[in-house]
Amino acid sequence: MKTRYDWKSSKRWFRYKYLLLLRAKGGPSKVARGFSIGLAIEMFTLPTAGFAFVLIFPLVYLLRANLPAALIGFVFGKVIYLPFSILNKQVGDWLVPKHVKVYLIHHLPHVLSNIIRSGLDLIVGGMVVGTILGIIAYFPVVLFLKHHTNRRKEKRRLRKDQLAPSKQEE
Repeated sequence: MKTRYDWKSSKRWFRYKYLLLLRAKGGPSKVARGFSIGLAIEMFTLPTAGFAFVLIFPLVYLLRANLPAALIGFVFGKVIYLPFSILNKQVGDWLVPKHVKVYLIHHLPHVLSNIIRSGLDLIVGGMVVGTILGIIAYFPVVLFLKHHTNRRKEKRRLRKDQLAPSKQEE
């Protein structure tokens, strides 16, 4: 007889991991930094064939961020990448001088020149847009995490206050 998958246990596991993330060492700013790094890196990962993913690890270490939050930001970036790719291309086209593209196309091997021709604007635009998006995303994530922490502290304080009078009566 085939047993059914226990969805309650996986839901409980995800809830546990979510709570671990919310209560991560270093506080909300460390988690928000991680999320922002993952989001920023994702904005220029696609044209680099996933190589930019490797940048997450040293950036998380250097900026003392939270790695699981960076991976969540990276996945979230994948969800919103398509609309932002248009913006990335426009920003990159605006920032990269035409003579640089022509120079690179004529002085690189044929395979690399095709990659440069199609991806340079996306890479440069993705770096700029990703950095700005990461900075912007940092603040709401910090506020959300601080709100959650304060709400949790308030609940604990209320519970403690409710238990205190009953102990005095004994």
